Order: sequence, then structure tokens, then C-alpha cells
Amino acid sequence: MAHRITRRTLGKAAAAAALTAASATRVLGANERVQLGFVGVGNRGRQLQQAFAKHADCQAVAFCDVWQPYLDRAKAGNDGNGDLYVDFRKMYGRKNLDAVVVGTPDHWHAIQTIDACDAGMDVYVEKPLSIVVHEGRRMVAAARRNQRIVQVGTHRRSSRLYAALAEMVRSGGIGKVTVARAYRLSNMAPGGMGKARDTDPPGDMNWDLWIGPRPMRPFRETIAPYKFRWWRLYSSQMANWGVHYLDAIRWVTGDEAPASVSAHGGRFAVDDDRTVPDTLEAVFQFASGRLAIFGQYEASGAPALAGGEIEFRGTQGAVYVDHKGYEVHPERGGQFQDRKPRMKAQTVTSTDGDLTVQHARNFLDCIKSRKRPNADVEDGHRSTTMALLANIALATGLRLEWDAKTEKTNHDQANRLLMYDYRKPWVLR
Repeated sequence: MAHRITRRTLGKAAAAAALTAASATRVLGANERVQLGFVGVGNRGRQLQQAFAKHADCQAVAFCDVWQPYLDRAKAGNDGNGDLYVDFRKMYGRKNLDAVVVGTPDHWHAIQTIDACDAGMDVYVEKPLSIVVHEGRRMVAAARRNQRIVQVGTHRRSSRLYAALAEMVRSGGIGKVTVARAYRLSNMAPGGMGKARDTDPPGDMNWDLWIGPRPMRPFRETIAPYKFRWWRLYSSQMANWGVHYLDAIRWVTGDEAPASVSAHGGRFAVDDDRTVPDTLEAVFQFASGRLAIFGQYEASGAPALAGGEIEFRGTQGAVYVDHKGYEVHPERGGQFQDRKPRMKAQTVTSTDGDLTVQHARNFLDCIKSRKRPNADVEDGHRSTTMALLANIALATGLRLEWDAKTEKTNHDQANRLLMYDYRKPWVLR
């Protein structure tokens, strides 16, 4: 199996990587411009390019993508400047890169992040951190052994609003929180993203590099360049959207990892090429005594909450929060309890601005200070793991008990899905 290596081999690889990183890394002055390379400049990659362009102390010097139109657009958006690459390995061989921004499909994140760390570069990698749990742990290890800054694209971590909310909730401001909920809502019925036939890839796309470590298959327009989000081999909507909300829930409540997870759903109403559900609900239980619930409803777009995008239900009050701010709704006593309001209503308006721009700012600051970023790779791994466990619970039909220390479940069938065999020549380092 491609991912099985001995401890001795791992030790040698780590030592070699550390030497490489030490020789490749340069110390940046406080006012020096960070030289950036962008890997994957499609939908989210383009947004990240635009966000980093807001900061005068960084410079985009290289772009990499397997599809030429995306490369041409990226260079045009950089005033015609920047070297272009199809293969990220050639870009990583440059001498003047301080960091890379990884915006590729999920199944590429691990290899591209680990290789960048081993080459002595810091990394901004989009969420979800990985496509299987074992990859995420290896990414954390690569960041630590190379002393690299790795920021995960869970941009709410750079929100002052959420930071204040976390302090309030953790201090008991709405009592004991027993349930937190969030949803991805979009009525894609009946046709969804459509259906297509297998064809030859476009002449200006390197399909072999797009597939990477996954099994080779024919090109299809409902996979690339964007619709891979609905194919479980390359992504999932549970991870695509769920990681954002589950990460915010973990941060606000202070929970590290769930004790158990179950999931239910399927393709109930949408008839398209997808291999992920159109309807899914996952329930996570924490040892602290609370539930986190994430629902992916793609056959119904009606609101699921009283307001906001995340709900925290406390014994004294409930909070509804989104990018605009949050509202506290007082609780009243129920059966056998005093019916008076248990706290005052409250409305807090956000002053955050564009959180992707703020998140990029934090990454650039940490490149220079060498401090841990707001969305450090360990937090990204913990939150991504929750979404990936929900996918495994759905695939196996099992309620899974999760040991966060060993990162194993109580079922061998589920544990086999924590990693997969890479297509040669790709390996997990």
C-alpha cells in the first residue's frame, strides 16, 4: 500500500526534509514583501488571489493550474505578471517562493501541502484540509517537523465577532449549551448539476494531473473544472460546507473532538451525476454533554433556523450568528419552571469586513512573526475530521465512537476508510 512506510524510513525522510527546509527558508523583515505562489486558481483560488492582492506586503510571482484558461486569467488579474506552471512540482522548485496558496480540489491538498512544507515554504490551504483523516494527521506532522506556518481556509477564525461570541459562550453567557446546529440549504431539485457523458478532456487541460492520486477515469464535464464538489472521490458537500460551521461550533463551545457520530441521508430527490447525497443530516455528540448537528439539504432551500447561519441553544438563551452579527434570544422556563425571561435580549453587529482578506492578513503576519495562525493546521485537521467521520458513518451505516487520541473508530470497517491507496507514482510522505 502506498501509504505504508516504516518508522526508520519516516525518520530519514523527516531529517532530510528538515535540512531542505532549513536551507530553503529565508527570514523576512517586517516590511519585506512575501513572495507567493498559487496552486489551483479556479473558483476559490481566484478569490484567494484577489484577497491577497489587497495586501501591499505580498506579491504573486507564480501560478499553477492544470487548465490553461485559469492560468491565463490568473496572470491577467496580476497585471500580466507571474510565471505559469501546469505541474506544481516545477513551481515548488523555484528559489524565490516564501509561501504557497493551495486552492486545488480536496484530494490534492495533502500532497501539495506536505511537499511545500518539506521544501521550506509556508502554506495557506483551503478547507477541507484533507479528503481522508490520515492525510490530515500527516499534514500536521509535516508542518511541525519543518516548523512551517500552515493556515487553513476556515476564515471565521479571523473574525472578531466570533472571538467575542466564543468568550461569551464559554464563560456561561447563555448557560449550558446542549445543542449547536447549522445547515447547507439549496434546492437543486430536480436536475441538480446535470448529467454528462465521458469524453476526452479539453486539449488545454492536463487530466492526468487533475486526477492525481485517485484512480484514473475518463473526463466528464460534471466533474471538472468545478462540479467535483458532488463526487465523493474528490470532495463532498459535507466537508465543503460542514467544515466551516463545525469549526466555528468547536471554537465557540471549546470542544476538541466528538465522542461519537452518526449520519443519515441519500439521493432522495435530485437526479444528476452526483455520488454524494442530496439530503444528509449528521449528529455529533461530545463528552462535554452537547450535540452538534449539520444538515446538508439540497432538495429544500427553506430556512432551517430562526435566524443566522449557526444556532447555539443554551439553558439561559439561544444565539443566532452569521457574518452580519449575532442575536441572543432569552430562554423562558419550561415545564415545572419559572416562565420569566432568563436573560436580556441582545443584538451585536459585526465590524469584521471581508473575512477572507482578514484571514490572508493573519497568514502574512504569521509568516513574519512565526506565530501560530488563527486557523492552525491542527484545528483545521480536527474540524475536517468531523466532516469526514460523518461521511464514513453514512457510507457504513454505523454509529461511530471516536477516539481522538488514537484517531480510530470502534469499527474496522470504518477505520479502513480513514485512508486509501494512492495511484502510482503518488505517495503520502
